[in-house]
Amino acid sequence: MKKIKFTAVLMMCMSLAHLTMGQDRYAIQYKYKPQNTYSLDDPGKFLSQKTVDRRIKENSPIDSTDLPVSEKYSNKIMEYVEQVQYQSKWLNSSVVIATEAQIEEIGQFPFVEKIELVARGFYDSSHSAKKESKPFPFRFNFLKKSVSAYEFQNELLGIPAMHKEGYTGDGISIAIFDGGFLYADKIPAIKHLFDNEKIIATRDFVLPHSGTVFRSDTHGTGALSLIGSNEMASLVAGAYDADFILCITEDVRSEYRVEEYNWVRAAEFADSLGVDIINSSLGYNVFNDPQMNYSKDALDGKTAIITKGAAMAAEKGILVVTSAGNEGSGNWRTITAPSDAEGILSVGAITNSMRKSSFSSVGPTADGRIKPEVTTLGSSVSLWRTPSGVGTASGTSFSAPQVAAMAAGLWQSKPALTRKELLNLILNTASQAETPDNDFGYGIPNFSSAYHGLSSDTNDHHTDDYILDPEETIK
Repeated sequence: MKKIKFTAVLMMCMSLAHLTMGQDRYAIQYKYKPQNTYSLDDPGKFLSQKTVDRRIKENSPIDSTDLPVSEKYSNKIMEYVEQVQYQSKWLNSSVVIATEAQIEEIGQFPFVEKIELVARGFYDSSHSAKKESKPFPFRFNFLKKSVSAYEFQNELLGIPAMHKEGYTGDGISIAIFDGGFLYADKIPAIKHLFDNEKIIATRDFVLPHSGTVFRSDTHGTGALSLIGSNEMASLVAGAYDADFILCITEDVRSEYRVEEYNWVRAAEFADSLGVDIINSSLGYNVFNDPQMNYSKDALDGKTAIITKGAAMAAEKGILVVTSAGNEGSGNWRTITAPSDAEGILSVGAITNSMRKSSFSSVGPTADGRIKPEVTTLGSSVSLWRTPSGVGTASGTSFSAPQVAAMAAGLWQSKPALTRKELLNLILNTASQAETPDNDFGYGIPNFSSAYHGLSSDTNDHHTDDYILDPEETIK
């Protein structure tokens, strides 16, 4: 996966010492889904009422993908493997730790459709040429002649106007999928989320027995701060009154396709709790096992497991917001999965001078669709990652959560909108909706424009009045 990772190579090597060889991770997909315990006639046994209500609103019927994996199958599989890590109901699969011999035997079972190697080994739970960026083709007019760094990133999306209207994400639930939320429970700017019980669920899908998501990496911490911070002196994010579901899906110690399955399982978990928005600052194309690598032709919205999961989440009424990828200045250049999914918001990055960030991945998808959908500040973004204070970081990983926060406030302001209607409203009122391209997509979305239904041709902004405070200049 190509995303910003700050784990040192030395730490990676030390982690690999805990890798148990001889037993790999596999996804076992089943042909059928016989049920003795659950029925589509009684969805309250496996979905929350909030989820059921969302499906009704979205006209998205509860179907067989919502039913749990058959206990008959999972119990049988348990007898033949070292460990079942989890079941995926959307994929009708079990992710297991097993030996080759065990997998060969399981492959003969009549109810098994196929088996895929998704990761080598398993971890003991104890432990190019640069392209000149072009200017963004419109101007901005900010409320202030001089703004601080975090106010600048907020102004781009209309966050101050959103807060002035009284919309701060209250009543909206947001799931964040990432590699870890180290220090998140110790950062003053998001302390209110814990004090007010706004962290409604957490789950570690990489090490299910770890007991905490506040471990391993601060990447997810930064994403959470960009949605939920509320400290005027350092960072006021867009949706600080939202509810949050925090999930570890990315294993920062290695790169295998199992992380895609982790993502889908996390989406199922969040969906069952009635989540409204998923923010995913993750992207995949190259793995430790080259045989797992994706080609650009695979970015067609239908191939990658994580892309299928993102599309399913969208179909079930969840707004999926994901980083477009940081491949723009390399040989790959294009987006990474799941950015190629249909019905989602993939987010690119720009600099404070309104140019495309050199690293920001571009479209189109393999089947010719425009990507990313939208863009916002992704270079030198103000955020929290440690308790010591606010800092800056760059990447589409940190442009995506800002858009997720704006979308949460917008949905709060217009609760009758379906996911598709909300998505279309954001795109149709973004800054270059009339002339989208594969560098910026439909442009920068803006709360005020969407809230008032303004089209892009009536939404000109002016940089002439914009000046950063000298001490806040982003480098």
